[in-house]
Amino acid sequence: MNRTARLFLAIGAISCAIAVVAGAFGAHAIAEAVTPERLATFKTGAQYQLVHSLGLILVGILAVCIPSTAIQWSGWFFLTGVVLFSGSLYALVLADVPALGAVTPLGGLAFICGWLLLAWGAWEAKA
Repeated sequence: MNRTARLFLAIGAISCAIAVVAGAFGAHAIAEAVTPERLATFKTGAQYQLVHSLGLILVGILAVCIPSTAIQWSGWFFLTGVVLFSGSLYALVLADVPALGAVTPLGGLAFICGWLLLAWGAWEAKA
């Protein structure tokens, strides 16, 4: 297994664990301390982190089967999206800095690019 595949598998698995912790933290530790809107924002961050962390694991698996630069780049975009999208939502809620919400769409754009690159890499794969 190549190094990039191992990296995305490991980061994806760790990020899944962090997403579960974030979800539990949101449900139990801060549920009473923030508004329902802010709690929903936090939960959105955890949900998107979990989904895209599974995407990172998928990239790690596919990187072994399909030697594609596009697939590798999709992993980097998923990782960037997790940091920018979910990270900004967590920080927005925990630090109460509304300006951080301006970063969130950049993370969403990174997610979209990641999925499109994954599709491109699968499409260009040699049978």
